[in-house]
Order: sequence, then structure tokens, then C-alpha cells
Amino acid sequence: MSSLASDKPPIIALFNYGGGMRGLIPAHMMVEIERRTGLPMANMIDVFCGPSTGSILNAAFALRHPKKPGRPKYRARHMVRFYEREGINIFPPDRYRALRGLIHDFNNRTMKIGQLNAIFRQGHYDPANLAKSLRALYGDTKLSETMRSLIIPTYNIDGEQLQIVEEEGETAQTPVHTKNNFVDEGGHAIWFKNIKFGRHLPTYKKAPDVTLFDAVMASAAAPTYFPCHHFEANWPDTPGTHDYACIDGSIFDNPCMTYLGALRQHVEPGRQIIMICLGTGYTNRSVSKEEWNSYGSLGVVDPVNDLPLINIFFHAPESALLESFTAEMQDNLYVFNKSLVTGRKPDWPGTQIDDGSPENLKKLKDFAHILMEENATQFDQVCDLLVRNYEAKQKQPLEQAKSWWHGLQARLPVLRRKTG
Repeated sequence: MSSLASDKPPIIALFNYGGGMRGLIPAHMMVEIERRTGLPMANMIDVFCGPSTGSILNAAFALRHPKKPGRPKYRARHMVRFYEREGINIFPPDRYRALRGLIHDFNNRTMKIGQLNAIFRQGHYDPANLAKSLRALYGDTKLSETMRSLIIPTYNIDGEQLQIVEEEGETAQTPVHTKNNFVDEGGHAIWFKNIKFGRHLPTYKKAPDVTLFDAVMASAAAPTYFPCHHFEANWPDTPGTHDYACIDGSIFDNPCMTYLGALRQHVEPGRQIIMICLGTGYTNRSVSKEEWNSYGSLGVVDPVNDLPLINIFFHAPESALLESFTAEMQDNLYVFNKSLVTGRKPDWPGTQIDDGSPENLKKLKDFAHILMEENATQFDQVCDLLVRNYEAKQKQPLEQAKSWWHGLQARLPVLRRKTG
């Protein structure tokens, strides 16, 4: 287990996975963490990260209490109630959603009858329901106003906002960003970050001017479930307002990507990073070559087939980096997750992200307890680690004050001679 006996306490990052209603799984695990430690998550975690439903949880935990700015507004139990209350509104029961999606696709490819779009709503859930729930959760709070460091990933599908830049040696301007021959002229991943440590490092940047609502709506815009989220943001080092059309950050983000792409650059060399990953259940399935070849171009994104291509997109980056990531993190990595497919049992929750039925809510809670029971020793270690991290950070201001006072006393004779 990692030691906290160092010049600086480690940076503890909490990564919550995406997964729609399955966000109740990490929410219930955090209820138990708060029960055992007696502390809110925001008092024990240095940086919250993760996409989609994970970003919904993370942004809520990082939110300040409006009347008590030194305290968090929400605890884990509040977020459990949020999912139980709002889930049925965000994902209303709809037996025909998959059918609408297929008819919409058939219409676009063949019939081109625009009226069907209005009838079948493109197979999406109404984003207004999700928007109403998130507005109530975050209000107009800006990303820069969170009480803890927060990383929200999303993917911008529209490259029209990219500035025209002139590359060295070129005579004409080109609407692309290039560096080391990597060209970014279209869609690209975005990290919306408010980092509150490492301010002395050259990699430090102020948080962009964007609301928590917009950043989270963008990160939670799951393909085939919601349309992309359109919004504006301003960056402190870039002039002008940027226009974004974003979809679910889960298409690229996972603990490996967050660590390597968004977090490590903000931590000085030698300082520990400890990652705690709370899962929503792995849903990647094995697909036989016969099945894959039988799907065709539509079948690979058909909800009836459990969206095989999208599942692959979500899981492929993590599997590609997992070996090197775990080798680098070693004992500083704690993962609580398991497959919802392999060894599946009748009382396990569904793999769908949109099942807000009372029966599934109970199964999600039970699955969270299964994860904690199967990893009881590791879970105890995490609770102990979080408490010690909190206590170490509580001592820091006192130690800093003592150091300042001793330094002032040491300089007093010199100051007296100068003023005398």
C-alpha cells in the first residue's frame, strides 16, 4: 500500500465510469465510503474525473454549498436519490425507441422523407428531460467555481470553430492545427479541466469559461440515446468564443487516458498519483466472426444487437493501454468493477444504460454491494487511505503557518538591524 509519509501528500484521483443509470453502482459504493469514513467525498478526493454519468456524479461532488462555501453541496446519498428520482424522467419507458432509430436510418439512406424525422424523433430520448435534471443539480455554476479539481471529458464532432493558422514555411493559411505532423481539422477530444494543484508548473492553465451544465451535458450525450449538445465556451489562452457540438466522453476516456492525457502533466515529478476507479459494470461482449459478418452496416450499431460497434469503441482504448497503465501505477491503483456479461446471473442488473425501472434500481444497488464484498480488503484499504489523506491535508495549513512563523522569528534580528 502507498505511504502518505512524504514531503507532499499524494494526489488522489477518483475516476467514475460512464454508463447511464448504472451510475448508481459507484454512487452506492460512495455512500458506503462516506458511511465508514464519516466524511463527504469532496473532503477526501483531490481530483474527480470520468465521462458521461461519471461526470454527472463528479461535478455534483465538486460543487460548493451555496451558503457554506467551504463545504460540498452534495453527498453520495443525494446522488443516489437523484438517479432514483430523475432516472425515469430522463429515460422514460419506450418500447419503440430502437424501432424509431432503425426507421430513421432507413429513411435517411433511402426514402429521404423529411416528415418521418418529426414523427420518429431520430431514435433519441428527449434531451430536455436530462437538461432539466442537470439544471436543477448545478444551476449556473461555472467549472472554475468548483471546490475540488474536476476533469470532464467530451468529444467535439464539429471542427468549424478551429482557428485559421499559418504554419511555418507556408505561404497560405490553412484551417487546421498541426504539431509534429499531427493534423486536427475535424472532431477532437476535449478535456474541460479545473485543476487546483500544480499552479507553479508550466503546464498549469486556468479553467475555461464554461458552465458545469454545458460540460456535463456534452460529456453525457451518449450516441444513439441523445443528440449532440451544442454550447459555447471561452478559453483563457485563446481569443474569441468557441462553438462546440459534443458527444459522450466515454468514446475515448477511461482511467488510462485520464491519467496519461489529462492528469499526469499537472503533477510534479516524484509526487504520487493514486487512482480509485469505481465501475459501472463492464458490458463488452465477445462477438463471433459469424455474428459480426451477419450484422452488416446497420447491425453493428443496432440496439437490438446491443450496439456492438459502439461497445467496441468504448472499450478498445482502455484495453490497448491497460497493461502499461497498471505497470506504471502498481500499488497506487484501486479498481472496483466486473463484467455484467461474463458469468451473468439472473439477479444482476441489465447492461442497458437506460433502464430506470424499480426492479433494476434494486439490482444496481445489490451489484454495488457485490463489488464491495468481493473486494472487501481493498475497499477497507481505500477507506483508510482516504481518511489519512484528509488528515494529512488538514495538517498542511498548520505546518505551513508554523514554518512561516519560525522563518519570521529567524529573520527578526536582521530586520531589527536594518530598521534600527
